[in-house]
Amino acid sequence: MKRRVWVEIDLEALRRNYEKIAAKVKPCEVLCVLKANAYGLGVRDYAKVLGRNFGVAEPFEALELKEAVPGARVQILSSILPDEIDDMVAAGVVLPVIDFPTAKLISESAVRQHKRAKVQFKLDTGMGRLGIRADEALAVMRQVRKLSGLEIEGIFSHCPMAYDPEDPFTGRQIERFKKIVAEAGKAGFSFRYVHIAASDAINNFPAAYKPPFNLVRTGINLHGSFDPHGRRSLKVEPVLALKTRVAQVRELEAGTTLGYGRTWCLKERTKVATISAGYADGLPLALTNKGHVLIKGKVCPVIGRISMDYTTVDASGVKDIAPGDEVTCLGRSGRHSVTPDDWAGLKGTHAYDIICSLGNRVERRAK
Repeated sequence: MKRRVWVEIDLEALRRNYEKIAAKVKPCEVLCVLKANAYGLGVRDYAKVLGRNFGVAEPFEALELKEAVPGARVQILSSILPDEIDDMVAAGVVLPVIDFPTAKLISESAVRQHKRAKVQFKLDTGMGRLGIRADEALAVMRQVRKLSGLEIEGIFSHCPMAYDPEDPFTGRQIERFKKIVAEAGKAGFSFRYVHIAASDAINNFPAAYKPPFNLVRTGINLHGSFDPHGRRSLKVEPVLALKTRVAQVRELEAGTTLGYGRTWCLKERTKVATISAGYADGLPLALTNKGHVLIKGKVCPVIGRISMDYTTVDASGVKDIAPGDEVTCLGRSGRHSVTPDDWAGLKGTHAYDIICSLGNRVERRAK
């Protein structure tokens, strides 16, 4: 049987997005951030077309990529917990050094296993979340350098305000980080990778992919989406389409109310279609009485509150509509399209939230 709800991933569009990003930041290398199962879209399919340099958030994600792409370089970008270190050292995953105690544990594990563990210094230059504080960076780095079993290959940081090109914080943060890198160079450190730019900085702060930076991280731009603020300098395209099918079509009389809370009352006799997708599949409640879907290339407004499994829409403009017909919730149909950014605008959020909210019963289909 066909699944009622599915998401189509256009791998060629994904490849084109990757190539556009790589061309923009050249000669920087590109690290593809595929955490949370590639934001819920299917990491194994993504990895097929995105090179061999990946970033993730935690160990199980790292191991899946190591298995899916033998020989891939996989880096944990967040933190590493004490009981996770042995397995990650054994697997050859690049680990973050967020403080000296973490580095010491990684060193001890590497020595026990007769390995050299690849690590990168993660600096907190303004995010306030994880990492070595900027004012302590050189002192901690000198301590770590004395440890055995470590291959220090890089240094990186993260920006909390890079989505806003007018905010001066990011520019100051970049300069602060560059100063630390320069001081580290004078102290004898040499880094293969120096990076601070994620998708927002790539769009808004060209300084973040100029020397001394030689690597960028990209996640949301691979999907063809952006933060709702800031520039959209990358001409990337959406890679996903969320689809479902019509469950029932009825002609309902004026005065009929629809859905939980009776939030919509028909003003006239209306052709109402109930589609087989709801908030359990990723349709935001914010679409209630505001959003729309596409059926046979026609715009069908959402009327009534989004339910867990179903949504009612005004299908008056669609001829010959019947149960089983395809419905485009996200994607293009005819002259019209709906993007994760459109939904994000209605929900007051960003595309990350929309994409990561696709339900686990939604089938992922790569093409």
